[in-house]
Amino acid sequence: MLKAICDFFKSLFIEYNIPLWLYNLIYITIIALIIIGFVLLTVLFLTWLERKLSARFQSRLGPMRVAWPRNLHGWAQPIADAMKLLIKEDIISKSADRWVFTLAPLVVFVPAYLVYLAIPFAKGWIVKDLNIGILYIIAISSLGVIGIIMAGWGSNNKYSLLSALRSAAQMVSYEVPLILSVIVVVMLTGSLSMVKIVEAQKNLWFVFSFPVGPLAFLIYLTSATAEVNRIPFDLPEAEQELVAGFHIEYSGMKFAFFFLAEYANLFAVSAICATLFLGGWQGPILPPLVWFLLKSYLIVLILMWLRWTLPRVRVDQLMNLAWKVLLPLALINIALTGIVMMV
Repeated sequence: MLKAICDFFKSLFIEYNIPLWLYNLIYITIIALIIIGFVLLTVLFLTWLERKLSARFQSRLGPMRVAWPRNLHGWAQPIADAMKLLIKEDIISKSADRWVFTLAPLVVFVPAYLVYLAIPFAKGWIVKDLNIGILYIIAISSLGVIGIIMAGWGSNNKYSLLSALRSAAQMVSYEVPLILSVIVVVMLTGSLSMVKIVEAQKNLWFVFSFPVGPLAFLIYLTSATAEVNRIPFDLPEAEQELVAGFHIEYSGMKFAFFFLAEYANLFAVSAICATLFLGGWQGPILPPLVWFLLKSYLIVLILMWLRWTLPRVRVDQLMNLAWKVLLPLALINIALTGIVMMV
């Protein structure tokens, strides 16, 4: 339907001899606004959801009164938080590298936003079906670590710099098993296209493709948790060691960009997981978009559950898990996938 509307307006531009570059500019602007709106609404909802879930785990109420009527469980709390960040004073330390310090939040947020361009929400609900879709997602999401290093260096603060370097080591380490787990899906599908990966799971989701699917799913989920710096792998923000991590010197909207990127990445890795292992939009009775959102939020709930259940690991445990456990398992799983396909 969306494609039909776009084709209709494009034909009008051609009929009345309006330059097509103007149509392309309008089209790109509308798509960008739609994605930004979706990301912002998703982040607002996820912050409220996590507060309510953590409250349940800790036997308390969580947000209750920031709304009208009061029996709607504080639905306006994320809006109040957003307003607070918008009007809060933006402070830059005198010793900070102003340009690096200012650009770092954008470098972190933009890749988290661009990932959504290649995620298929339903059949035909994708901005661009790239034939290298999963490769594009991995490449774009890897750029966020540059922004984190910029934030640590630009702050000119030893705690920020230590946190940024620790985060870079963590993200680079866990990208390796994460990519190797995705290779299993690519081998089973024979394509890098996200749409074709979903279509290949019409009869059987890859998470149930024994023996290689469940192991690849667990490796991906563990690595993705580390990639988005969430407990038990939130070492870059270990308060008892690094105060608040690489964003300790940030306030106002600059801090908000880091906050937005964290929750945008949380939903993105969950949506990618639903696409790669849970059949994407595939499912009976309900509309495809509903199935996709249900699966994505199921992964989100699992990651939130882990955050409020497990303790933080040590740095040596973090690295040992990546290089001594997940990496060998991922390589063995790839070899096993090749054997299964040959047989």
